[in-house]
Amino acid sequence: MLKGKTAVVTGGSRGLGEAIAYKLASMGANIAVICAGNLARAEAVCETIRAQHGVEAAAYLCDVSDFNAVKETVSAVKDAFGTVHILVNNAGVTRDGLVAMMKEEDFDRVLSVNLKGAFNMIRHCTGLFIRNREGCIINITSVAGLMGNAGQSNYAASKAGLIGLTKSVAKELAPKGVRCNAVAPGFIATDMTGDQTDNPLLKMIPLGSMGQPEDVAEAVGYLATAKYVTGEVLRVDGGIAM
Repeated sequence: MLKGKTAVVTGGSRGLGEAIAYKLASMGANIAVICAGNLARAEAVCETIRAQHGVEAAAYLCDVSDFNAVKETVSAVKDAFGTVHILVNNAGVTRDGLVAMMKEEDFDRVLSVNLKGAFNMIRHCTGLFIRNREGCIINITSVAGLMGNAGQSNYAASKAGLIGLTKSVAKELAPKGVRCNAVAPGFIATDMTGDQTDNPLLKMIPLGSMGQPEDVAEAVGYLATAKYVTGEVLRVDGGIAM
């Protein structure tokens, strides 16, 4: 379905990003895995992709909050793969804390990576999309951006901002043949969420359990091929935010 296409996945060395990279590769896409720190782990993901799916894959080290670093990385991806067709903005961090005691740097860092990082990637990939007369942007937001979450005012604000960014970019780029959607995961079992066994919010999930990274990856795979869907926020949350 995506044979011959190139997908860029930020935060692709583990968790949701890793599952998304595997899913898009299984659909035939070549994959550029972008990570902020563990390049060896990102390269291991690429090795698995090449071995299991027979597509091209390469790893890149980049702090997505750095505008110029993103520009250089997108240029490197273009040189290696020719262009970019799909962008998945998955990179994210948390710095949880009550708003009354939250440090300024904790608020700023979360917004810089989760929201500005997505803008930086979109900004530098858009020229390629426009030249191709096609493009697909998928932003990984969160149900926290829809319903809020105590102790995560910075994270929820960044994810709510991503929803606004998604809808604005969708309207702006639709005439150019570029789609922009978002996936809003709920409680997904990853390194970032950690042990949630005793979290009272689990009882609020109608389906009764946490989701898996593959559940989110399936939604991304759908949006990557849904040619008449744009500006949508697809919840993958077991019903917690309905």
